[in-house]
Amino acid sequence: MTLETQFQDAKKLLGQLIACPSLSREEDGTASIIEGFFRSKGIPTHRLHHNVWATNLLFDPSKPSILLNSHHDTVKPNPSWSVDPWTATEIDGKLMGLGSNDAGASLVCLISTFCHFYEAKLPFNLVIAATGEEEISGTQGIESLLNAKDFPEISWAIIGEPTDCQLAIAEKGLMVIDAVSTGKSGHAAREEGVNAIDLAMEDILKIKAFEFPKISSLLGRVKTTVTVINAGKQHNVIPAICEFTIDCRVNECYTLDEVLKILQDVVKAELKPRSMRLKPSKIEGQHPIVQAAVKLGIPTFGSPTLSDQALLACPSVKIGPGHSGRSHTADEYILLDELKQGIQTYQTLIEQLNS
Repeated sequence: MTLETQFQDAKKLLGQLIACPSLSREEDGTASIIEGFFRSKGIPTHRLHHNVWATNLLFDPSKPSILLNSHHDTVKPNPSWSVDPWTATEIDGKLMGLGSNDAGASLVCLISTFCHFYEAKLPFNLVIAATGEEEISGTQGIESLLNAKDFPEISWAIIGEPTDCQLAIAEKGLMVIDAVSTGKSGHAAREEGVNAIDLAMEDILKIKAFEFPKISSLLGRVKTTVTVINAGKQHNVIPAICEFTIDCRVNECYTLDEVLKILQDVVKAELKPRSMRLKPSKIEGQHPIVQAAVKLGIPTFGSPTLSDQALLACPSVKIGPGHSGRSHTADEYILLDELKQGIQTYQTLIEQLNS
């Protein structure tokens, strides 16, 4: 199959996915579209929740398995769209539509690559997974597949996200922490009570001033930002409780447990993480996929944005067509040339691994 035919197939599939609303947890329609595409190619698929997956024709359990994964859920469209977000609109070499850039283009290019190598004899297996709930880091997305009994054991993974077809070899993790400062209630007109807002402000200033000593060459510093605060119900009552939220973006030099302990030693407030699932990652420079990218002249970098990499236990990289800055924006688009570039990039990487 020629590159042009693959491109036209990928473009058509992307248009169908855009036209089918697929907000997180509501991806039934796009999952069925993906199943239908594979069916049209004579490729049997499996489905768990709204996740669709398949293995190459010559799958051999004794060989390592490479996961090709991207997501088909989207965020909600914001009100500033100038065109229908659920219509694939082609204008001046762009394909506009919700999810076109994040991460529909990566998904259809990975699907095209999987189909291209489906019957090939390779020293490894290929497993394609089109998953849901990525935008909310849900438990019924990639995580549910990895825990499924019939899903193959994965040696390492390529995650499709818009990276300008550069290779992300590290990714920051995320930990959201709920903090509670506890004072003592009293009347605002009297010298009574201990104002929990004052206690929280002291801690917030400490968090702002504190710097984690370990700095990553790829991901920089651990970044902690207080993003939500809430206290008090009456103007004349000293609040006994002040709650605030800390957004922690964690480099690969620390575990989430270490970051939590360090922060708890810095502040007086009680800290409780909402989740410890979204971990930072880094792949070694000598890994075959990194070496393949180096040989092909593909730049490598560390990514500050979160993806399903955070839920994987195996080594992984993130790469795909499109630009991260377009994600979640009005009039989101993918350049048609980028779509072709995505197919070529994925296929040349697999070919390099096979050489």
